[in-house]
Amino acid sequence: MEKIRKGDEVIVLTGRDKKRRGTVLQRIDADHVLVEGINVVKKHVKPNPMAGSQGGIIDKTMPIHISNVAIYNPESGKADRVGVKDVDGRKVRVFRSSGAVVGAKA
Repeated sequence: MEKIRKGDEVIVLTGRDKKRRGTVLQRIDADHVLVEGINVVKKHVKPNPMAGSQGGIIDKTMPIHISNVAIYNPESGKADRVGVKDVDGRKVRVFRSSGAVVGAKA
């Protein structure tokens, strides 16, 4: 079971965006995620008249390794680890610190 999924709010643990929060936009592969507003770089793009794209310098969100982010626990206001628990015959993700279900509305 994936411990970090699309739509989760995460906090960055290391790097130039340390302590910033964002929402997971996409899982690139098993080890990388795309986080909204995190790891943004300047990308030089050549114009392509066949595709109708204009050239220039654009801001692009790049993938970040999943080990460098942790899920954000809104109750404690800190990063938290995720565990898996069997509830009513189905597996759910829970915060390790409190045991509350991840993504459950209070």
